[in-house]
Amino acid sequence: MPQLSIIIPIYNEEGNIPKLFERLTNVLSVLQSDAEFIFINDGSVDGSIRLIKELASLHPGVRYINFARNFGHQIAVTAGLDHCKGKAAIIIDADLQDPPELIAEMFQKWQEGYEVVYAKRRSREGESYLKKFTAKLFYRMLKKITSINIPVDTGDFRLIDRKIIDALKQMPEQQKFLRGQISWIGFRQTFIEYDRDARYSGKTGYTFKKMIRLALDGITSFSNLPLKFATFTGFMVSGIAFIMILYALYSRFISRDYVPGWTSLMLAVLFIGGVQLICIGIIGEYISRMSSNVRNRPLYIVNETNVNAS
Repeated sequence: MPQLSIIIPIYNEEGNIPKLFERLTNVLSVLQSDAEFIFINDGSVDGSIRLIKELASLHPGVRYINFARNFGHQIAVTAGLDHCKGKAAIIIDADLQDPPELIAEMFQKWQEGYEVVYAKRRSREGESYLKKFTAKLFYRMLKKITSINIPVDTGDFRLIDRKIIDALKQMPEQQKFLRGQISWIGFRQTFIEYDRDARYSGKTGYTFKKMIRLALDGITSFSNLPLKFATFTGFMVSGIAFIMILYALYSRFISRDYVPGWTSLMLAVLFIGGVQLICIGIIGEYISRMSSNVRNRPLYIVNETNVNAS
């Protein structure tokens, strides 16, 4: 059993893999810790899998899992955790925005007795103002509406103990939000702060659409506030509609001061209809996630791997 498992999800990272592996091996040589590397190729269309196989042929500690298609970042990390054998695991992306040298500090904190050591960003280089703003807004909103303490300004770059890995394997939901799941599990958790670098090579695979999907997974997995919002809005609109009915009856039969027309009717119908569609959409998001879990399909399909090789 190796002491550390390095989990590395890969999506079109051909230009980053050699440099990442070099820096990781340098860190581990300083720590004098035996480790395995698990690269999860998440449907890359460049030469990533070729480079990974070359590393595996040269270094016996390199493992790889090649997906049948792109299943997503969180699923790729989950696959790595499913197959890792270390006493602790390091989750790190291949873009070198998160410096591998921080692993030394994480390792020290782990030896002090912490089961989770996550990296908290002080700054983010090479990212647009819009991405920084939306990420900051999302993490703070999620922290306020959930019942668990999900750290702000953190990603998946962290060290987790074997206890956490085993607990994650008991959480089979399809819509993964690992940083929330790890916070929900508990145990002793701490952080180290760092300045995030710009991407070393290539472009990010996290499109705006994928970021929105991850945000929805995080909110619906760890908060029922949207459902409460739908209920509250329904009661509020019903109350407003009831007052409008009373006013209409008063104008029609008592004050006789009314102007026949369709404006007020259309405003009421459109307003109530809009609220209903919003509420149905919120409920539909939760039902969709329930349906995905009931189908119980595998999270990922492996095309080829050397994980079981000796």
